[in-house]
Amino acid sequence: MYRLVFSQVLRRFDAEAVHQLTVSALALLARLPLLKRLLHRALAPHDPALRVTAFGVHFPGPLGLAAGFDKDAACAEGIAALGFGHVEVGTLTAHAQPGNPRPRLFRLVPERAVINRMGFNNAGAAAAARRLRRPRGLPVVVGVNIGKTKVVPEAEATADYVTSAKELAPLADYLVVNVSSPNTPGLRNLQAVSLLRPLLTAVKEVADSTPRRTPLLVKIAPDLADEDVDAIADLALELGLDGIIATNTTIRHGGETGGLSGRPLKARSLEVLRRLRARVGDRLTLVSAGGVEDADDVWERLLAGATLVQGYTGWIYGGPLWASRIHRRLATRVRRHGLKSITEAIGRTA
Repeated sequence: MYRLVFSQVLRRFDAEAVHQLTVSALALLARLPLLKRLLHRALAPHDPALRVTAFGVHFPGPLGLAAGFDKDAACAEGIAALGFGHVEVGTLTAHAQPGNPRPRLFRLVPERAVINRMGFNNAGAAAAARRLRRPRGLPVVVGVNIGKTKVVPEAEATADYVTSAKELAPLADYLVVNVSSPNTPGLRNLQAVSLLRPLLTAVKEVADSTPRRTPLLVKIAPDLADEDVDAIADLALELGLDGIIATNTTIRHGGETGGLSGRPLKARSLEVLRRLRARVGDRLTLVSAGGVEDADDVWERLLAGATLVQGYTGWIYGGPLWASRIHRRLATRVRRHGLKSITEAIGRTA
């Protein structure tokens, strides 16, 4: 049914307009206690075999929603009610900013892909913090993804990230430093180890000082050279980070300016994951994102060494029940392979 609605109706409307309408609908759902609890009971992963523990945080299932959808932490509970095991909000910046001019979000339907050049449009860290302080009516794991404010020069990037971290780290189940979006000028330069070390060191001090010590991860681009992937992995180990998210969107495509996500990213994302696993083993939590479309993809990422997996574009093309459907199929697969827990699959082919 969803495929028919998408092909005949949704794809005829502006992609960003549909996105905003969906966020508004999920924010409304989050404010309806009875309905969201009923949906959560029916769709969320409740099977004990799917439970995963990463950096001291308990996840009901391995598949979560990547950053970029709930930019302002407006609808995490609505998203969780549809079956995601965690929700990563953001990317949030220290100061509110409108993002890049429209149009800035484009569907590539035959390729099951999306190009975006949103530019971290958000209302700022302080506004998101006010939302995150509200009591949660559902047991949802919320990660917070932070990035650099566009107008802040590279030399002041560390202070900008620290401002966001101070606002958001105490409210996050885990914190992510995003230095890999292609849509903020100069941001990817921060992936150079010489610039990344002081930035991560400063943010880690903030994360470590929260009452529960907020786990800290870094999100990297698929377009890094292999030796740069290795260098960031070594740096993450050196600094005692909790994990790496691989990968963000790619600029290696022939379409509109911006980052490409979805099916075309699948091979490189998996390649980076395997390289990271070979480099760090199980000393870091690896979160795989990019080109995840179905239960087969999630299973493959787990076997390759990911503890958690994230999707976004797959949800756009798969429909509202996408995450719930994948978790159910994963539970079936766990039992078919004679495993007691999905964690027994992690790293089996690494």
